[in-house]
Amino acid sequence: MSTPSRARVLAKLAAMIVLAGALVACLALPAVGGAGLAARNSASLLDALPVELTDATPAGNTRVLAADGSLITNFYTNNRTVVASDQIADVMKQALVDIEDSRFYQHNGLDVQGTLRAAVTNVAAGSVQEGGSSLTQQLVKQTLLETADTAEERQAATEQDIGRKLREARLALALEETYSKDEILTRYLNLVYFGQGAYGIQAAAQRYFSVDAADLDLAQAAMLAGLVQSPANDDPITNPDNAQTRRNQVLQRMYDLGHITEGELTEISAQPVQVAPGASAPNGCIDATVGGFFCAFVADYLTGTLGISQDQLDNGGLTVQTTLDPQLQTLGDQAVLTTLPMGDQLAGMFTALAPGTGHVLAMSVNRQYGCSDPQCESVVLNTVASKGAGSTYKVFTAAAALEAGIPASHVISTPGGRYTSRVYKNGSAPYSVENASVNYPDTLDMVEALVRSSNTYFVALEDQLGSVEGPVRMAERMGMGFGQPNQTPADQIIAENRGSFTLGAEATSPLDLANAYATLGAQGTRCDPVPVTQVLDRDGEPLTGDDGQPLVTGDNCTENAIPPGIANTLANILIGDVASPIGTGTRAAIPGHQIAGKTGTSQGRDSVAFVGVMPEYAVSVMVFNPKTQQDVGGYGGNMPATIFRDAMTPYLADKPTGTFPPVDPTLMGQGSPADQAPATADDDTDTGTTGTGTTGTADQGNGTTNGNGNGGGTGNGGGRGNWNGNGGGRGN
Repeated sequence: MSTPSRARVLAKLAAMIVLAGALVACLALPAVGGAGLAARNSASLLDALPVELTDATPAGNTRVLAADGSLITNFYTNNRTVVASDQIADVMKQALVDIEDSRFYQHNGLDVQGTLRAAVTNVAAGSVQEGGSSLTQQLVKQTLLETADTAEERQAATEQDIGRKLREARLALALEETYSKDEILTRYLNLVYFGQGAYGIQAAAQRYFSVDAADLDLAQAAMLAGLVQSPANDDPITNPDNAQTRRNQVLQRMYDLGHITEGELTEISAQPVQVAPGASAPNGCIDATVGGFFCAFVADYLTGTLGISQDQLDNGGLTVQTTLDPQLQTLGDQAVLTTLPMGDQLAGMFTALAPGTGHVLAMSVNRQYGCSDPQCESVVLNTVASKGAGSTYKVFTAAAALEAGIPASHVISTPGGRYTSRVYKNGSAPYSVENASVNYPDTLDMVEALVRSSNTYFVALEDQLGSVEGPVRMAERMGMGFGQPNQTPADQIIAENRGSFTLGAEATSPLDLANAYATLGAQGTRCDPVPVTQVLDRDGEPLTGDDGQPLVTGDNCTENAIPPGIANTLANILIGDVASPIGTGTRAAIPGHQIAGKTGTSQGRDSVAFVGVMPEYAVSVMVFNPKTQQDVGGYGGNMPATIFRDAMTPYLADKPTGTFPPVDPTLMGQGSPADQAPATADDDTDTGTTGTGTTGTADQGNGTTNGNGNGGGTGNGGGRGNWNGNGGGRGN
């Protein structure tokens, strides 16, 4: 050893002798003055224990779990998985105690004898061979350092002076008065840093050997015990020679203390260190094992809706129980990618939830979450309102008409396959619409109009309602939101009396669309979509807010948001869209299952959609280019219906589904197109409404125009939707 190095070691030895003397004095204090003073000093030690040291275990990673209990991801600053004492191999405990604090089970938190012995051993060796502080003292230091919130607190936890050592000694005595030896050792093993980003013994066992802490063998335990003093210098992955030397020092110490045999010492010491590195625990949604976009939705829900801070999420050791169905998520991913390649310009969103609970089951898209490559995306397209959903909005007009007393048998005739509104305007021009083809019958009732997805029928029906307010409010009651930044507020849609509403011109969230149709599947009960059923604190108790109440209440549903009869009647009608040869969604049919469905196609086929609902599941599929306008090359009954079928067919293979309750006969009316005299556009006698025309956005059209409503009312034209370009929007 060089002269300067020896001088430094001797200086440390002198300092340790001084410290040992101080500790002896500290230990002797209670004896001075008799039993009364001793009792007071003992109480003072307990009173001095800060809250950071009263927590029995450190907080581990926040775990985000799927509905079946499987791990989606973790959130953490330091990768730590807390384990109980019986989940740590006994040989690991023995190795750590032998090398760091061999008198751990004899002393009361301070080991003056051990401190002096370690000092002499380390001076003789010229390097650190044995720990000088007791494990309890090390636990105090590590805890105070890790829980420090300010630079001053961090400095106080690491200052190299007698004052800090004395404070640590005092707190170590208090810890020993409070916790058992096994509790202190387990807590230390869960807290200490082992290098390679692994905090605690379970993370270390996984990182270096891909095993659990309970399964560590002697060679592995000795190596990990040796890492505590210098994790970087003795890292077995980057410095295997150093790691072997340090491991062998631990083995020698264990042999000297009689805890391993000479044969074990000889055999293992001759071997190089053997590692089987495991990946670090997933951290954040970019590392999610399944459902990255669902994970991002959960994270926003936790911090936004529930008000959990990011720091608490990263460092609180929470358990988040989510609603994700991993099987449906995986099948949704596969179905989307079968139709649209990863990173394609067109994005396909498959979004599923459960009617009656609002539990979000899956969010698939042909993108990777959070990365920076061309196929990556950080926006949760399943929740963002971006493009229109086309004729899926006709169900809102139908529901409003049923509630207004217009029966499902109501017949309207629109000769020539074209209809010009007398209530709504296309800027300053008449508002005219036509159907997707010339094959539509001129005369239809509401049932066949929904199944065939007739544009002319539903604009005429909207005329008969006299205002768009009924359909808009119905959409809100069923679960549609109009509050995102790129959406037009509902009140503005109503004020502008946008006749295009029934044709789905408004920017639509795929999640909202699925949720609105889920209200039909739940017999009129609307539920707010929720991705989380429980959040537990690190002790396994429900996480509470400032008011002391659990953050997750489960109160997210509204019964009779729409009348059950209307919901059941529409669900039964929409079965025809999938099951009837004249339906537009026949590609979504799955033998043996009753599916109510509706297709939608926006102006210029810029966006296409399909919604399928059963009593147990509601699914929306939307396909569009999220960055620009693009003809997707089909209708809602093409790619979206196919994606639905490809995901749900294997998913439902072993799952029975129910049937919808029967229609409300009072809502069906009597007659049919064959035996009921139809109302034509010219015979419409509903009264128009009075409103003020406005100048619309680029998507909504321009112009301020007043037009004559039928029956003498004055109907004011709002801006036209992107469904209605040139007064003749088409789609299905």
